[in-house]
Amino acid sequence: MAKKKPDVSMHSYGLYDGWDRESRELPNLIKITNEIETELGIEFGYILRIRNARNAQITFRIEHPPFKDSKGEIARPFEGELYVKTNDFRFFLGDTIWAPVEDKKGEWRLITWLEGQMIADKTLMMI
Repeated sequence: MAKKKPDVSMHSYGLYDGWDRESRELPNLIKITNEIETELGIEFGYILRIRNARNAQITFRIEHPPFKDSKGEIARPFEGELYVKTNDFRFFLGDTIWAPVEDKKGEWRLITWLEGQMIADKTLMMI
């Protein structure tokens, strides 16, 4: 029997309530939007629903406005990887705004790949 092709859809994007990275629960959507007021502590991003891809590798990158890291250098894009854990998997990619807020304004591009194939590319504007 042929393996089913992965089915990926963007469940939601925009502004979310707080997200506990240690929890299995994903954040709750507050508002679908491409423009988000840049305030301390807000959570933003997207949730993907990925079906028929158990054990497949997800890689992701968040490209952000230029701001300095803890060493005083321009921070590189955030990158990472994980594996799809179930046949009906939900994945949150996002970030939160921290101080200083001013250098976080601008375009935040969130990109996700599944086994090397781009499955999501969304730009959110922090205003």
